[in-house]
Amino acid sequence: MITDAAPIVTARVGHDDSHTLEGYLATGGYEGLRRALELGRDQVRAEVDAASLLGRGGAGFPAGRKWSMLGRADVTYLVVNGDESEPATFKDHLLVERDPHQVIEGATIAAYALGVAQAFVFCRGEFALGLERLTAAVNEAYAHGALGRSIFGSDFSLDLVIHPGAGAYICGEETALLESLEGKRGFPRIKPPYFPAAIGLYGAPTVVNNVETVSNLPWIVRHGGAAFAALGTGSSTGTRLFALSGHVRRPGWYELEMSKVTFRDLIFDPSLGGGLAEGRSLKAFIPGGVSAPWFGPEQLDLGLDQEAVGKAGSMLGSGSVVVMDDSTCVLRAAWRITRFFHRESCGQCTPCREGGGWLEKILRRLEEGGGREEDLDLLMDACDNIAPGVSWPPQQTTICVLGPSIPSSIASAVRMFRDELLLHVKEGGCPLRGAR
Repeated sequence: MITDAAPIVTARVGHDDSHTLEGYLATGGYEGLRRALELGRDQVRAEVDAASLLGRGGAGFPAGRKWSMLGRADVTYLVVNGDESEPATFKDHLLVERDPHQVIEGATIAAYALGVAQAFVFCRGEFALGLERLTAAVNEAYAHGALGRSIFGSDFSLDLVIHPGAGAYICGEETALLESLEGKRGFPRIKPPYFPAAIGLYGAPTVVNNVETVSNLPWIVRHGGAAFAALGTGSSTGTRLFALSGHVRRPGWYELEMSKVTFRDLIFDPSLGGGLAEGRSLKAFIPGGVSAPWFGPEQLDLGLDQEAVGKAGSMLGSGSVVVMDDSTCVLRAAWRITRFFHRESCGQCTPCREGGGWLEKILRRLEEGGGREEDLDLLMDACDNIAPGVSWPPQQTTICVLGPSIPSSIASAVRMFRDELLLHVKEGGCPLRGAR
């Protein structure tokens, strides 16, 4: 059901001046930071723990627990991950572009709670307008006293640096992001020992939080962790931004209360996705970014709930929901996703570097009419070598999860639509020529 939960991170994005300091202050901006400085570090951390705020970047790790893992050292860092690079995901882009001061305030609150004096926002380089506005907002925040020395007259000081990325998908992985931030090639690090909370940026303990995650902090500090936890159910608390795309009438971003709203609501409600085009029916949808296994119509009534979606065999991931109607060629969809991952592999690990390429070639052969029936079994065999068992969550054979994520779309297409894939062999090409 659609609930009446008020938006948290998108409350002001409808205002034309939402990206300016003047517009931000007029809508309660930096009141959360002032409140945090009054509460003290321990109480701020307690409120975040009480909120049960799950990370909004993909892994869904509780923010408060991640903070508690930070090693004690003379130098520690906070890094805000704004390298949103999962295809069809555009929620962080919205927040950086339309409400940059909220990102800065949330990062400052997190840095205060962690006792960090140096923070970075790693922002995707393609977000040209977002980077421009974020940089301008940082300058405004320094002038306003919300950054720099003795913030708002307190004994807390913070330097915040905006770092544009160069457009590598792999830098969305937190250790690859740290490598890039250090000026190196974006190669994921082996964990252990390189868990960022122990050995992170420049070898110092580091917390990496997502843009949407920190954007929730001003509201949590102002209203209390219990108020946030009262939204949603179980471990999926608060609201969350979902990027809806594909074959729906009203693609876009929607901030919804977790758990209580279902995929059916998101896709078909007239106030949200608005349903499919006239005469079309739902074929499949991807619930959490193209790394996630697909769902069919039978999963429509699942709530937007981290745990429920996980038990059903997929993930909410990056918050991207991609809808495919009955005009979709599922083979072509899986091929395009696989081609993307193969291209974006950093090349460190053989299963990802080589396996992704082999899978892409087999899929292309099937799509272009040169496939054989045994290619379907060959696809699954190659997938099994990348992620043994081809199950979810995937088994790790590589340094990061990019490689084991490649089989998700292929396994979904083979298991859900095997007959359609065989038609590509029988008919010497795609049976849905002209499909979207």
